[in-house]
Amino acid sequence: MRVLGVDPGLTRCGYGVVDGEVGRPLRTVDYGVIRTPAGAEIGDRLCVVADVLIDQIARHRPDIVAVERVFSQHNVRTVMGTAQASAMAIVAATRAGLPVAHHTPSEVKAAVTGSGRAGKDQVTSMVVRLLKLTERPSPADVADALALAICHIWRGPAQSRLAGAAAAAAQQSRHADVVKKAIAEQAAARQAIAEQLAARRAGAARPAAPGGVRRVSGGRATARAVPAADPAPARRPGR
Repeated sequence: MRVLGVDPGLTRCGYGVVDGEVGRPLRTVDYGVIRTPAGAEIGDRLCVVADVLIDQIARHRPDIVAVERVFSQHNVRTVMGTAQASAMAIVAATRAGLPVAHHTPSEVKAAVTGSGRAGKDQVTSMVVRLLKLTERPSPADVADALALAICHIWRGPAQSRLAGAAAAAAQQSRHADVVKKAIAEQAAARQAIAEQLAARRAGAARPAAPGGVRRVSGGRATARAVPAADPAPARRPGR
């Protein structure tokens, strides 16, 4: 797997490309930092970030782009700049047809150093050791970008499997709900039919109506009783 890690920022945006997979040595492909002047227009600065990342994607053809997840800070202006640079990385990856993964800073630190509270010096030292670099990457944004790539190589596949399992479980739950609903509807339909049949039987068993009229089931036919015939007149003697 080849991962392009991006530590977003407007003044400094670190990037690093790493090859590797779980259980095998890691290899550094390229890394660097994108710098933009603080006094330049925001649109021009964002274009520079996007252009460099698009060039890195075209040159190294990563399988995925890992971007640090932006989280709330006290400095709103810093958060806005970081979020805007992060958006440029997402746009660059999406235009190239690549998936984007997000990892929090504590997640990256824990993956690389074993502690989610590790400092930047600890992260940089572990990146140097894991990638067997001959010198410490500078500034720290570059080391953070390489650490992002390492984090995704080690944790990304497991997270994907967990996400797939969760999606499959949700699909099975929805299917079970559909089946339960269908069974309930069938039971309700059978109950309605049974009630209709019972009503018909009750109508057929009613007693005859007054006036000699007997009702037949459903009320579709009636039978009227025939009065008895008068007795024949008595014959006179001698006739």
